[in-house]
Amino acid sequence: MPALAIAQSEQIITLNDAAQHLLGMPAQGRHFITVLRQPSVVEAVEKCLADGSQATAEFLTRENGTDTTYTVSVSPVGKTGIALLSFQDITAVTAAGQMRRDFIANVSHELRTPLTALMGFIETLRGAARDDAKARTRFLEIMGNETERMNRLVDDLLSLSRVEAEERVRPDAEIDVASVVATTLRNLTLLATQADVVLVPDLPSEPVMMRADRDQLVQVCTNLIENAIKYGGKGKRVYVSLRIEAHIDALRARGLVLSVRDEGLGISPQHLPRLTERFYRADEHRSRELGGTGLGLAIVKHILNRHRARIKITSTLGQGSEFKVFLPLE
Repeated sequence: MPALAIAQSEQIITLNDAAQHLLGMPAQGRHFITVLRQPSVVEAVEKCLADGSQATAEFLTRENGTDTTYTVSVSPVGKTGIALLSFQDITAVTAAGQMRRDFIANVSHELRTPLTALMGFIETLRGAARDDAKARTRFLEIMGNETERMNRLVDDLLSLSRVEAEERVRPDAEIDVASVVATTLRNLTLLATQADVVLVPDLPSEPVMMRADRDQLVQVCTNLIENAIKYGGKGKRVYVSLRIEAHIDALRARGLVLSVRDEGLGISPQHLPRLTERFYRADEHRSRELGGTGLGLAIVKHILNRHRARIKITSTLGQGSEFKVFLPLE
């Protein structure tokens, strides 16, 4: 932990290596204001030197290209008149707090849109459209769609919560992954037919066993294949394959490769690294039209984390996208 001491002369009289690395400049013997600079820290030190009181402040810096936040505790050293500063890295805590705030803001935004629509239609049906049967039928259909959208969002939020709660618990059941993929394909056949999409499977004929949570792997397969069907486009194909590889670089071990590839419009390169973030959408308008909540790939990421698996997303504009999942067998 970085730490340094400041004398009544307001000079830094000693500091450890961690503090020297943090400050990034020769500090010993210099006036503390020329080294620390940040007003909240300077004020806390001045207060401690003046009356021997304890104080805390935030120290913001940038390390290895990343914003870092420290809590600085300023305490008097007995009656020596020396102030001792200790720096505690709270970057992870700050980031977690920001994530919670962003999450609440996103959920509120996602719910506000359908709720606003529902309130508007209800008000209209109470007034101008009270006796208009045609308008009433149209409004009720839209209200039903918006209600279903909120229901999907709540379901995905509950699912995300369950997955996060189990993320550190390794699955211990032996399941047949080939059977999971085959079952998912059968379950999505009707959706593919309605979307005029052809599913092209390439699966092993023999069982492929691994330790996993069957329901969660079904959820992963369903999400990836359903997305490929929705975004692949009419008259196109979705290719789903499963194979064993003796060595997968991403895992540094033997494993399974599940591939879901579509022939859709593709995804711009700048969106690829953020697709598994909560509520992130490459095409927000289209996603909403297709009933997406923006949580599907975030759920997939957490499930794969639990299984010590990895996901790789590649895409070429105008040619389609491929989602590869690497599952460890050992």
